[in-house]
Amino acid sequence: MKLIPSEFFITSGKASSEVSELNAFDVALIKAGIGEQNLVAVSSVIPIGAKRIERTELDMGAVTHCVLSQMRGSEGEIISAGIAYAFRTDGKGGYVAEGHLHGSAKNLEVELRNKMTEMARIRKIELGEIHTCTEAMKIPLGCFGCCLASLVFTEYQ
Repeated sequence: MKLIPSEFFITSGKASSEVSELNAFDVALIKAGIGEQNLVAVSSVIPIGAKRIERTELDMGAVTHCVLSQMRGSEGEIISAGIAYAFRTDGKGGYVAEGHLHGSAKNLEVELRNKMTEMARIRKIELGEIHTCTEAMKIPLGCFGCCLASLVFTEYQ
């Protein structure tokens, strides 16, 4: 059986919780529109011909393949999570890099772009425009926090 994704969307969310990091993660998933799915983490290859679409609603309980970046933390910390993606200039698909850190979205974006550049160098290929999606937050006192970003596959050939 082949599962080759043909469409994907990009989403992100952030949240805090007074109860736990897990609850902050749960709310961040809900804000990102993927909190009612069974997420399956996949690595970082966008198949040939796959197209980005607008964020779409998914069926509750659907097994959903995604590249997911998340960062959790506690009160007073600045946290960031994000992804970057780009297509090869030769038309043979693309790649996704995920990252997270204690620090700003700006610092994370630099790291993500460096990761994409290195992925291209290792493969001896050229990438087109690098797109990024990041979330960052300073976690409020008395709370836990979570930032996340994801490339979510929705349709398959």
